[in-house]
Amino acid sequence: MENRSAQEIWDAALGELQIQVSKPNYRTWLEKTAGLNYQDDQFLVSVPNTFVAEYLDKKQRSLIEKTLISLTSSPDIRVTFQVDGRYKNSSGAGGGERKIGSPRFNPNYVFDSFIVGNGNRLAYAAAQGVALNPGHIYNPLYIYGGPGLGKTHLLHAIGHLALARHMQVLCVSAEHFTNEFVKAIRERKTEEFQNKYRNVGMLLIDDIHFISGKKQTEESFFHTFNALHNANCQIVITSDQPPKSMPLLDKRLRSRFAWGLIADVKPPDFETRLAILQAKAKQREVNLTLGVLEFIAQHIQQNVRELEGSLNRIVAYAKLFNASPNIALAAQALDDISIKETESSSITPGLVIQAVAESFQLTPADLRGQKRDKETALARRVTMYLLRQETNCSLAQIGQQLGDRDPSAVTNACKRIASDTTTSPYLRRKISDIQKRINPQSKSGR
Repeated sequence: MENRSAQEIWDAALGELQIQVSKPNYRTWLEKTAGLNYQDDQFLVSVPNTFVAEYLDKKQRSLIEKTLISLTSSPDIRVTFQVDGRYKNSSGAGGGERKIGSPRFNPNYVFDSFIVGNGNRLAYAAAQGVALNPGHIYNPLYIYGGPGLGKTHLLHAIGHLALARHMQVLCVSAEHFTNEFVKAIRERKTEEFQNKYRNVGMLLIDDIHFISGKKQTEESFFHTFNALHNANCQIVITSDQPPKSMPLLDKRLRSRFAWGLIADVKPPDFETRLAILQAKAKQREVNLTLGVLEFIAQHIQQNVRELEGSLNRIVAYAKLFNASPNIALAAQALDDISIKETESSSITPGLVIQAVAESFQLTPADLRGQKRDKETALARRVTMYLLRQETNCSLAQIGQQLGDRDPSAVTNACKRIASDTTTSPYLRRKISDIQKRINPQSKSGR
């Protein structure tokens, strides 16, 4: 294990930690970390800011060190968190302002390492198109999809190619853009802020939904967008939902985001999942049989990041127990997550909608349509509630399934049904009966 790089060990650790902490915690505190250095039982981890460093140091140090100990067989390992360390170290500079964009790109996120399948083919082709011909086709390019499906990978791949062509490119998250904007107002440096964002050849913005409802930030981004677009500078945006599903977002921005191309990234099919696993195994130089890789691909279906985490978990299990990574060991390693994943992924939105329609003696078209009589409205709310409970659909996706309704309407419907079930035995029985239709193994009221 000592011959492996710090990043390789940290990748394996993240695979373990991804299973042990909740998804929101993983995304918030661990997702943007990197392994910097491992020497003399000291393990250095790069984190993006002081908030993450303080949280991991106080709340997760014990778990992280325990995980690293199991992976390295070093009982005395100690972890240190360094803010933005990977960027400082990779720049090769002793100090001063780093070159815009270049240190921010993940070296693994390039076009050659992106596995293309039916669910992401359009987004991939469009990303390559804007990277090779920026500012002229698909401007802006708007890529949306669920977490862990490759949106950020494509964003960084575009950035790598732009830098190779000596373009001035800036890549930030919408949260970072917002924080910089607020800081610029507080310190009265708005002109400096505007110059930074409006004088680049390409602007890449990750998770644009973050600015939704933040009026001043939206206004600032609106003018930034206009300045760049008028100058034929390429803009690429990612989000977890399409523009029309963000009702709180400024209408002018929603309109402008549709000017170029909107491309979605869907969960990968089995063949794509298997190809991703084969590529990841080769990259990590781990020897897994086709049977083991197929087992993972069958059980982890919604998220590329979870595929990688599961692969890391199985490799870690094999090392921990000094055993061959066969299907039996893979089943043991994934036992606590594969069952839940398989259950949820086998229940499709169409199955839920059909079950509710039959229970209320309606048709799926009634639930997707505009009828507002009492019975249909109740059935529609129940459908939203069950889609939220029984599937991996986001609020925006649920709204799309039911006639392009706003995510806020879905939220209100779910809250209302959750409240009504506490006082209505009829509704509780109704929902329980529908759950049994959807999943015969479902326990009443689960």
